[in-house]
Amino acid sequence: MNSTLLKSFAFTSVTLFFVSGILLAEPSKKSDASLAYPKTKKVEVVDTIHGVKISDPYRWLEDDNAEDTKSWVQAQNKVTFGYLEQIPAREKVKSRLTKLWNYEKYTTPFKEGGRYFFRKNDGLQNQHVLYTVDRLTDTPRVLLDPNKLSKDGTVSLGNYSISDDGKYLAYGLSDGGSDWRTFHVRNVKTGKDLRDKIEWVKFSGAAWTKDGQGFFYSRFDAPKKGEKLSGSNYFQKLYYHRLGTPQSEDLLIYHRPDQKDWGFSGSVTEDGQYLIISIWKGTERKNRIYFKDLSVQRGGKIIQLLDDFDAEYGFLANDGPVFYFQTDLDAPRGRVIAIDTNRPDRENWRELIPEAKETLQSTSVVNNMFVTSYLKDAHTQVKIFGMDGKFVREVELPGIGTASGFGGKREHKETFYAYYSFSTPPTVYRYDMTTGKSTLFKKPKVDFNPDDYVTSQVFYSSKDGTQIPMFITHKKGLKRDGGNPCYLYGYGGFNISLTPRFSIPNLVWMEMGGIYAQANLRGGGEYGKAWHNAGRLLNKQNVFDDFISAAEWLVSNKYTRKDRLAIGGGSNGGLLVGACMTQRPDLFGAAVPAVGVLDMLRFQLFTIGHAWTSDYGKIEDPEMFKVQYSYSPYHNVRKGTSYPATMITTGDHDDRVVPAHSFKFAAALQEAHAGKAPVLIRIETRAGHGAGKPTQFQIEEAADKWAFLVRTLGIEDSKL
Repeated sequence: MNSTLLKSFAFTSVTLFFVSGILLAEPSKKSDASLAYPKTKKVEVVDTIHGVKISDPYRWLEDDNAEDTKSWVQAQNKVTFGYLEQIPAREKVKSRLTKLWNYEKYTTPFKEGGRYFFRKNDGLQNQHVLYTVDRLTDTPRVLLDPNKLSKDGTVSLGNYSISDDGKYLAYGLSDGGSDWRTFHVRNVKTGKDLRDKIEWVKFSGAAWTKDGQGFFYSRFDAPKKGEKLSGSNYFQKLYYHRLGTPQSEDLLIYHRPDQKDWGFSGSVTEDGQYLIISIWKGTERKNRIYFKDLSVQRGGKIIQLLDDFDAEYGFLANDGPVFYFQTDLDAPRGRVIAIDTNRPDRENWRELIPEAKETLQSTSVVNNMFVTSYLKDAHTQVKIFGMDGKFVREVELPGIGTASGFGGKREHKETFYAYYSFSTPPTVYRYDMTTGKSTLFKKPKVDFNPDDYVTSQVFYSSKDGTQIPMFITHKKGLKRDGGNPCYLYGYGGFNISLTPRFSIPNLVWMEMGGIYAQANLRGGGEYGKAWHNAGRLLNKQNVFDDFISAAEWLVSNKYTRKDRLAIGGGSNGGLLVGACMTQRPDLFGAAVPAVGVLDMLRFQLFTIGHAWTSDYGKIEDPEMFKVQYSYSPYHNVRKGTSYPATMITTGDHDDRVVPAHSFKFAAALQEAHAGKAPVLIRIETRAGHGAGKPTQFQIEEAADKWAFLVRTLGIEDSKL
């Protein structure tokens, strides 16, 4: 949910048969009302919140360990998969997905201890494999293959870190898509694991000390029995683990018994002198910075450098006691500053890179230069500055799209980045920091012609007149006659920006004649803090208005029509879909909310949900409660309403947004729905919120989603 704390690796790809020449027919007149949904019992549960009586008859579905819940899941899946299996186009779509997905995928290499490390997937492997190599021209050696750790591919590699000397790999494994990580340590040279085992790690990496003898990490206490996937996560603690010792002997570095919802992230400066402690609370981009001098014998005391929770401070590098930060303090779109920790008063701070018109997304320090990545109308722009803040050059990118990577250390003369767009698969480049030239490292070979597709960016007016950008991608030659199937995707929250991205499922959708539209809604980070603030807390309805306005614009400009328009989104985007389909059920032909936050009155009670109050607000606030209740999808399902065809998706191991959200919403929707369109819920077993999902699971889920839309939007295949 929170990209500041967790950045999941999203490797899009896919597929075996060519799906083309789609003939659009009228949406199926055959009624799906004959679907026999499982009967879901209702139990009288009524809460009174700020004087308002609120019924919650499906609360029993919150107990993921109850036999009744397990039986309900099985019964719902039987109906859903039975429905999907009867759609003739499904196997053809799956075949094409599989053929397209089958190509080599590389991550951007990074260097540590004189060696390169990167991950690669041969094509259809369930998980990417971690490789190492001395020189880029050498044959890579497998360092860790997660595919060998489980038969079904559901054990995945999460966060990992190489010691400064390149001798050891600390890596976290996730089981079944859970956010929980179990860390192990592997000898890079021998490929064998040490005895070290670190459990109950969540929202944390491993930060090695300069001597390579141990690392810092953050963990929670072991959950109570039966609450591993649903219990609230409070009181995170920062520890130091020394190699060769049991976890029980790990040194507690910092915790706050008086602040249960504070989280801690530790990092070590490149010179090894300082431990930097970033303290977060919730998902708002505001944090505190403490530090500890590791060169002091018996450990130096922890210094509270930035202690106001007034802005976001991202530590970049240091020159002795001078620390460099990227911050949005007094700069909603971001800037770079220097703080002398010997003279930390704000009047002594130096601004190196001032705020620009574009939004500063990230900064790294490579070859003693700041490499800055900006967003310009939701696409990437990269600029390089000297350590004194003077502009050096702009990185020439292959086109208008997204570039990620640009990592490295101050002494490195090179860095790597991946460039991609809606029709360009992730292509990895090596960038020479001295000459400013990019050279191709790895270019994927995907079985399609990118020249067959076109992307445009439009700006449309939302309900209050705000101009909202939207990307529209489709095959060339598309006729705007109002008859095209369209899939509108959005997110709109947590300061997360939606930029151009390559997706095999979306490519297959466009091959079938579909339009892919991606709206950059308020609540995201496309235009800095102000854009984010305009779509959170009391302003959350703006996000839904932006999305509804996008749909209306697509219809009025004859890209599609209502009964051929589908909406989709995941997590906070699942909330987006749920809110919009309950507010405007007449506007959409289909809705696919994935792993959504759908009960806005109880989200804070499970796992890390309490952290989302910075975007959603607290129910204890009467004014905030009124807003939350007004758009909560679960509470705004109205009996007797004809809702669009709906397929809700979730995973039984989702411990970010617990599946109870989806369970309760599906039960309420099935009970209230008065139309003929199907209302289904697809519950993946051995799957979580999305990170680490095996390739085979991704292909099956994409095939089910497109098959569902083929049926419900009335798309008929004319050739296969």
